[in-house]
Amino acid sequence: MRKIVLLVVLSISVSVFAQKKDKKLITIDGEKITVSEFKRVYEKNLDAIDNEDAKSVTKNLELYINYKLKVKEAYAIKLDTLPSYKREMETYKNQLSAPYLQDTTFIDKLVKDAYFRTKNQVKAKHILIRMPREATPKDTLLAYNKIFKLRERILNGEKFEVVAAESSDDKSAQDDPKTGRKGNGGNLGYFSAFNMVYPFENAAYSTKIGEISMPFKTQFGYHIMQVDDFKESKGEIEAAHILIRDTSAVGEKKIVDVYIKLQAKEKFEDLAKEYSEDPGSKGNGGKLGKFGAGRMVKPFSDAAFSLENVNDYSKPFKTRFGWHIVKLIKKYPIKSFDEMKKGLKTKVKKSSRMQLSEKAVVNKLKKEYSIIEFEDAKKILDRKNLRSIPKDSLQGTIISINDKKVTQETFIKYIRNRRHLATFKLFEMFKEDQIMTYYKENLIHTEPEYAYTLKEYEDGLLLFELMQNKIWTKSSKDTLGLKKYFESNTVNYKTDDLKSIKGQVINDYQNFLEKNWIADLRKKSKIKVDKKQLKKLIKFYGKN
Repeated sequence: MRKIVLLVVLSISVSVFAQKKDKKLITIDGEKITVSEFKRVYEKNLDAIDNEDAKSVTKNLELYINYKLKVKEAYAIKLDTLPSYKREMETYKNQLSAPYLQDTTFIDKLVKDAYFRTKNQVKAKHILIRMPREATPKDTLLAYNKIFKLRERILNGEKFEVVAAESSDDKSAQDDPKTGRKGNGGNLGYFSAFNMVYPFENAAYSTKIGEISMPFKTQFGYHIMQVDDFKESKGEIEAAHILIRDTSAVGEKKIVDVYIKLQAKEKFEDLAKEYSEDPGSKGNGGKLGKFGAGRMVKPFSDAAFSLENVNDYSKPFKTRFGWHIVKLIKKYPIKSFDEMKKGLKTKVKKSSRMQLSEKAVVNKLKKEYSIIEFEDAKKILDRKNLRSIPKDSLQGTIISINDKKVTQETFIKYIRNRRHLATFKLFEMFKEDQIMTYYKENLIHTEPEYAYTLKEYEDGLLLFELMQNKIWTKSSKDTLGLKKYFESNTVNYKTDDLKSIKGQVINDYQNFLEKNWIADLRKKSKIKVDKKQLKKLIKFYGKN
């Protein structure tokens, strides 16, 4: 029932909002309702009305007055103070405001970048210097200086791979003396969009082939990177494999025996089920699903992507996991931008790079708003017992955003359960959160479309609560009233058995109750319609 109520009243018209001289059409107890407000609802309803008689301007105006009277009554009996109403409105506000909290131009750029980086692969190697999770400015500076010196060593002639194996905190770069495994010297092979954390991906596609990047930061610490190659992506493939885990000569003999059986025309799927030691894929014939070049270890990726034709299979090859034979099942070349745009936008919105869009909005607002930090109030950031300071001592203004003052107490509430970051970082997060909160609170003044939609949802939700209380619940629970109504109107029914047509009678009873209720509301209110404006509307729409 709620959807029906809201459908009747919801509508959006930004152009109407902009009208400077909007004429008054109705006055209800001193409250003025403009021509544009009625037109917005009327035009919305026109699309859903097939009956020409129901398109009457006069009849729709009467229905609109009834609607406004009901909403007025809902506010009068304070249905807007109900906890359930407040919760639902808060949820809806968050949903409605979400698109306004993103920089759409910036998102479009991210989507185009993601397509370019999907279509083109980059090959790179890196060195990582990790930082503590709660890094202080001192920790950050030490890590930066350390990796900057490593960069200088490489620029002065030392090999990147040697420096990586010796100094990188990425263990895959280092040799493992216990197992005898050789490190990769920082080599990551080829990768494309969404394979790496965004700052790393961004650095890779921003560094020229052969160059050493300046130090850059990710969630793992500071990196430097050398880009070795850049080429058009082969897209994704679907493949299957047979794995023998023994990396010794014994394992090699086993995989060669399987290879001979393949050459003798035995089915790959059957051999995978019988011989493969990969428990995750052997049951379905070795199938691994769809993957891109950067998803698998380099030897496996190289072997899989070197296969030209569907159903081709490789010679046995070795990775750190064991001996493999891989078979090509299907190729998925890169589609056009128009074909991929929707999916890429979804990926972008789900990825960490969306934080950059939110950051872009915050940075824009920082330039627009007058933001003041109160240094005396900020001195609490240096106190060790910060979260246990008494409430009475936290009433100083710590920041102001335009005309809004934010107290120290608000800051303490924000950080109370956030203990994983340094206080100065929490303060920056808090400031940005307050900027976005202020922006959301003021959307009703800055975004007409948002303001209209929110208001109409508020009124529609109140109307639902009101109808539930006054009509729907009453009609189903008031058995005596329902019986009395039926007995008074038996002439309208073909039976005197209430039970057999109870649904129809309840519907009629609801209409009866609503009609009488509306009549009472009209008696209590002073309603005035501007007949001149009504005539203009009738003439404009050609509907009496």
